[in-house]
Amino acid sequence: MLPFKSLIQLDKALSTPIFVQLSNQLGRLIRQGTLTPGQRLPGTRQLAEWLDLNRQTIVAAYDEGLAQGWLESRLGSGTYVAAHFPEIEPQLLPLDNDVISLESKQPGYHVESLDFLARPVLTNHSGLRLDDGFPDSRLAPMEELSRAYRSYFRWGNPQQHFGYGDTKGHLLLREQLSLHLNETRGLRTTTDNVLITRGSIMGLHLVCQVLLRPGDMVVTGETTWAGATMNIQKTGASLITVPVDQHGIDVDRLDDLCRKQPVRMVYVTPHHHYPTTVTLRADRRVRLLQLAEQYGFVILEDDYDYDFHFLSRPILPLASADRKGMVVYVGSLTKSVAPAFRVGYVVAPTTLIDELARLRRIIDRQGDQMLEFAIGQLFKTGDLKRHFRKALRTYHARRDHFCDLLTTELANVVTFTKPDGGMAVWTTFEPGTNMEALAQRAGRKGLFLSSGVSHNPPGQRLNSTRLGFASSTEDELERSVAILKQVIAMGQ
Repeated sequence: MLPFKSLIQLDKALSTPIFVQLSNQLGRLIRQGTLTPGQRLPGTRQLAEWLDLNRQTIVAAYDEGLAQGWLESRLGSGTYVAAHFPEIEPQLLPLDNDVISLESKQPGYHVESLDFLARPVLTNHSGLRLDDGFPDSRLAPMEELSRAYRSYFRWGNPQQHFGYGDTKGHLLLREQLSLHLNETRGLRTTTDNVLITRGSIMGLHLVCQVLLRPGDMVVTGETTWAGATMNIQKTGASLITVPVDQHGIDVDRLDDLCRKQPVRMVYVTPHHHYPTTVTLRADRRVRLLQLAEQYGFVILEDDYDYDFHFLSRPILPLASADRKGMVVYVGSLTKSVAPAFRVGYVVAPTTLIDELARLRRIIDRQGDQMLEFAIGQLFKTGDLKRHFRKALRTYHARRDHFCDLLTTELANVVTFTKPDGGMAVWTTFEPGTNMEALAQRAGRKGLFLSSGVSHNPPGQRLNSTRLGFASSTEDELERSVAILKQVIAMGQ
């Protein structure tokens, strides 16, 4: 007879009922081969006596095992391990200190780890921060959004509201977004040109998966957004970089590349280049569109912070001047409202939108219908446009105050150019500054900032990082710069 009393360990302090614990452990003994197919189990009275349990607990555990298919009952004979299981070689029971929890155990199959996907996840840190350029969620129109959410439950047919929706996104948001983009960005779109996604990163992923194949050549700036390059590399496409200067991506170097080899796509952030914030000059914009038409490559335009430009009107996107359908325009409301609201969009000719929607269906059947409806309502009522104007004034003042602080407090140790827009200042520290150590010292003082190492092109140390100002009040910016000044002094 098996030593059931030592094989089965029950804990009455757990929230899991005892009969479930017992049934689970009998199943484990079967899977391990300790209990073999067709083996007769002890009677309920006998096992109850051995385990010091009520007989009804044993009956319930056996019933559970019968329901799960581990056990079978033979009339007049008793309860047995199901005979249909294959023979399993009994395994030695591990010692307590050898037991590996499922959470940390390596799988029994190979998982390829891709180095280019190893990128820290940015989160909103508590305390002071000079982040990557996040919005201030405290400014988000929460009351208006709450009202719009509530109206969703009062409007229309509940069957329609809480069933499946359009893979391309909620019609109201696509209608309102199309109007907004046509009005503010000079686009010429209809709802059929718009796909709603969960943030711009999802839009980039879908575009790359549909348009790129292994071996395709994709051009980016030497400094660019890692979220885009990771999606490009995951398709098997090859990355080529060209320099970025104070006027944006070098289109002459791009022309040279195109003469030598076919280029499938060019990824750009022309409004405020990421990470340096420079704006692509007008003549280069014209030339880039001409090159796309001449060589037939796709321009993937990521316009991540269009709504925040502080010098008169924002520069219109490349997509507004696209006459041949060469530009795929990707944007997001994440930077405009708050990162928690995962609403992005792709604008492109309908043929591509239809294909992106088909792919999206097997990844994420549809977006958040309630959120998309609520955001659409905020566009329709004008609340979101009022929020943009308020946030623009606030971020403009914070940019000016922050740049004044950098000039007065850190003039001898950092250099920067005041950005025309956006939410961060591209800041270069003195040569020899250990940026990783600087970020660590700041963190110990309660200030989060990025080391900027992820922005370094291969083989280069830029000693630069993005210092976000939008998410902090002017008082918080003053305290942040004071800490930064202190930790810089500590490293000298």
